[in-house]
Amino acid sequence: MKNLMGIENLTITLFERLGLILIIAFVTTRTRAFKALLYRKYNLPMSFVHACVFGLFGIASTVMGIVIQADGEIRHGLILLPVGEGDIIVSLSLVAIVIVGLLGGPALGLGAGLITCVHFLFLGGIGALANAIVNPITGFLAGLTARFFSNERVISPLKALFIGVFPPVLYMQFLLIFYPGRSDIIEAVNIIGIPLVLSNSMAVAIFTAMIGIVLREQENEAALASKQALTIAKEALPFLKNDSPLEVAEGLADLLYSRLRLAAVSVTNQKGVLAHKGMGDDHHRFGDKIGSPAALRSIMQKKVEIARGKSDLQCFNKNCPLEAAIYIPIIEDNEVAFLITFYFRKPEHISPVDVMMAQGLGPLISDQLNRLAAEKMKAHIRDTELRNLQAQINPHFLFNTLQLIAGLFREDPAKARQLTLQLANYMRFNLRLVSKSLVELEKECEHVEAYTAIIQERFKERLEISLVRPDDLSNIYIPPSTIQPLVENSVQHGLKNITGHAKIEILVEKKNGKVEISVRDNGCGFPAEILPIVGNQPLRHQQNGGTGIYNVNQRLVQLLGESSRLRIRNFSDGGSEVKFSIPDSIPEKKKRVMA
Repeated sequence: MKNLMGIENLTITLFERLGLILIIAFVTTRTRAFKALLYRKYNLPMSFVHACVFGLFGIASTVMGIVIQADGEIRHGLILLPVGEGDIIVSLSLVAIVIVGLLGGPALGLGAGLITCVHFLFLGGIGALANAIVNPITGFLAGLTARFFSNERVISPLKALFIGVFPPVLYMQFLLIFYPGRSDIIEAVNIIGIPLVLSNSMAVAIFTAMIGIVLREQENEAALASKQALTIAKEALPFLKNDSPLEVAEGLADLLYSRLRLAAVSVTNQKGVLAHKGMGDDHHRFGDKIGSPAALRSIMQKKVEIARGKSDLQCFNKNCPLEAAIYIPIIEDNEVAFLITFYFRKPEHISPVDVMMAQGLGPLISDQLNRLAAEKMKAHIRDTELRNLQAQINPHFLFNTLQLIAGLFREDPAKARQLTLQLANYMRFNLRLVSKSLVELEKECEHVEAYTAIIQERFKERLEISLVRPDDLSNIYIPPSTIQPLVENSVQHGLKNITGHAKIEILVEKKNGKVEISVRDNGCGFPAEILPIVGNQPLRHQQNGGTGIYNVNQRLVQLLGESSRLRIRNFSDGGSEVKFSIPDSIPEKKKRVMA
């Protein structure tokens, strides 16, 4: 051959062609099918598809190659038709075959290589047989190499650079074997050897680097989706605590629509729409029944479903702008409590991030919902136990009171009748404890007045109890039997060693949107060793009222929050104070829940 292109010019030409091939390869890496290949998520039919795609990629690389003609001239045009018998095709197909072998294994590499093999036999030329044989062998060997590096999802670019050296070397060996002693073949090998090795190995290395970028993008997308799901699940917690399904649905819809770039968000139960936010709100309304087959499948199978078309959404409004959706079941107690729907204007708007986020968000919200349900059940049981404890009437108190009334009937019948009525009121109130979590503060004060009237009559020579309260206590609620145990504690423990002038003061005041209630006495106060823990844990082995105060504190915190916790102190000149505050009003919704 004469006038062969110099090595430098040939190298530049091959790299120019490889640049175009790598652009096509980069576009290929953005497809969903290619990403499935990276994670080896394919079956036999998909394996055939991948082999065909990369075989066609190899054919395209051959078409974009160059032809060294028998007279030494270089033809740069596309190789679409068979070449002359004395022409040599310098192909770049080995890049595609090596890549598919490294990604898909020996079978895919061999399959793609056989497709390019047939194409080379069709094109002909001096090196047709060598090209035809080297491609399937390369694909098979690349697949075996990938099995050797099976602990790596994708071989590193440095290893790929090293692996990419061998296929063109093998091709040139075949040329020398199939055409022994021909000076034109030897000269062609000398010219194309270095450019072909450099271009193929670097192209394989660049392509594997592209794959690494795709994997990092997917990992970043997954991390972003996980972070979004965790953030939204955390922000959803206050809405999930609502007892009304409608309020839960409205809160979730507002939150998701504000946080995510969606055309619309809908929240339903198993029957119909509870809340809808975004496009289509003129006809996606509260109470509309669920008609989408994908939504019904999601509810039945309790897993995320995707609707990719209006036919699967089955919206009755023909002008509905929504054409795709992701359905996310929220499961409570093994049943679908809510179905969250992410709506999109077009099916292609559903990104992998949206799908991953939906798949992570559903279990997170479901776990929170189940955890809250368990906590509510425990709180209900604990509240019932506390109410039962507080509803128990001290038999000594009852016996002493009846004995006092019996004595008064002889001395002061009017007073006896009055105390009998007070005892009746006191016992009636105690019987109501097991049925309500909150009572009017007015009723609670009446309960305390009934109790103090009886106690003062018993200790009228040495005990004085005063109750100071505002005239208007409407719309103020308190856990029942909260004040009386504190007064009883002062009587039994704080004043037990006081022989005269014992005083208990009960003060109810409205201050800054709160109602402050304090019980003070001039007794001995709380022992210093238990003062830090009284109210925070039951003191069953102490004779200082620890259990009663603990029960009161638990119910205040449980029903009204930490701001209502008991505050206990001793006075420097003797006596003690137990103080707490409650809201001066409670929303009707909360009263209905606690009633």
